[in-house]
Amino acid sequence: MCAPCAELVTYLPEVFPVRVPTLPIVLFFALTIPATAPAQFREGDPGGIKLGESRVQQWKAGVVVQAAAPCRGLVGYVPIPIDWPEQQVRIVDEEVSPSARVRYQTIDGGVKVMIVSIPYLPTGEEAKVIVTLEIQRSTILPPDDTDQYVLPDLKKLDAQVRMYLAPSPLIESTDLRIRALAKEIPAEAETAWEKVEAIYDWVREEVEYKKGPIKGAKAALRDKTGDCEELTSLFIAICRAADIPARTVWVEGHCYPEFYLEDAEGKGHWFPCQAAGSRAFGGIPEYRAILQKGDNFRPPYNQRQRQRYLAEHLTGTGGKPRVRFVREMATE
Repeated sequence: MCAPCAELVTYLPEVFPVRVPTLPIVLFFALTIPATAPAQFREGDPGGIKLGESRVQQWKAGVVVQAAAPCRGLVGYVPIPIDWPEQQVRIVDEEVSPSARVRYQTIDGGVKVMIVSIPYLPTGEEAKVIVTLEIQRSTILPPDDTDQYVLPDLKKLDAQVRMYLAPSPLIESTDLRIRALAKEIPAEAETAWEKVEAIYDWVREEVEYKKGPIKGAKAALRDKTGDCEELTSLFIAICRAADIPARTVWVEGHCYPEFYLEDAEGKGHWFPCQAAGSRAFGGIPEYRAILQKGDNFRPPYNQRQRQRYLAEHLTGTGGKPRVRFVREMATE
């Protein structure tokens, strides 16, 4: 597990490095309706991920703003989960104050952001937008036939996949040492799957798990220590340096990587692995809801910035708001 770090709430458009949010102030998950489903491939996609059992969770997300003085032009940004092959998300309830307006925007294909606009909020009044989400999350089983996968054709990659070949914040895939490792580690592997697995095993064998401040792939390689963020970042950096797309998957209190390969028909597929913790490669026994996928987000309030994890944010043109971002267990 990553060392927990509560997200910082800011009224001015500033950026803070954050880890995945955990209790006490922003996030709490509960498995409310356990369910199971038989293992299956994605429908019509025999080379895709193989799903295991699933569980259903319900939780609430949103923002509550109180005005200590008249507030104008408030805009809140609240990331919420979206659908993935192993996850289905449904909004089952939406509570919106009369003074607030809400819309949704998907950012860089990896997270949906609830954008809350409050044009004016008088002193002492409160405005809120809170949604209740139902999330069904399945585990992922490793594929039976791994020899069918090949390295992607870089000339034909979609832009949404190509972005995961470039460096990200704290994923320094162009570092000389990392580029050297990308050539050295998988040199003797025969198949594409074995190449990725060689990188995976090297990171787990050479970097000791140790909790500490976030420092990224380059520092993890230098120190040979790191927690789930560092092990994940280093694995991703080496994969990208080897022309294998890879990205971060964020769940509550933890993260793990995914890598991208193509099947014999040229279709691309993402496969997870557990960089920190029990060994799991090509599949993962994870039920926690996926918060975001990706590690190089352009926040909608400032396109010049880059964030490895898209954080909650509030901006405004005037006033003194008291802000509370909500992520908590949904109770009936």
